[in-house]
Amino acid sequence: MIVAIDHVQLAMPPGGEERARDFYISVLGLAEVAKPADLAARGGCWFENSAVRVHLGVEREFQPARKAHPAFRVTDLAALLVRARDRGVHVYDEEQRDRERRAYVDDPFGNRIELTESL
Repeated sequence: MIVAIDHVQLAMPPGGEERARDFYISVLGLAEVAKPADLAARGGCWFENSAVRVHLGVEREFQPARKAHPAFRVTDLAALLVRARDRGVHVYDEEQRDRERRAYVDDPFGNRIELTESL
């Protein structure tokens, strides 16, 4: 029986760690956590908070995930989107359905990220 998602793994190109940090920390508000030493040599970086864990792994033949994507439940979507736009992140497909608002952003590598907020 599945009880939770342990983490989400996304790919990034080699050398993208600083851009990943800028987006996942400064825009999404996650904290970076140290990778285990045996995995750190591969590059990439890990981010988390009390509810979410996102791993960015280096993929030499990188292609961004455009259709497949994580959806993160957030609080104060409006403030997060302002922060994203202020940092030059394109916000698209904003909509409200029933009792939920959502919007999409791309991480610095073109991976699609959905952000949702319950109303």
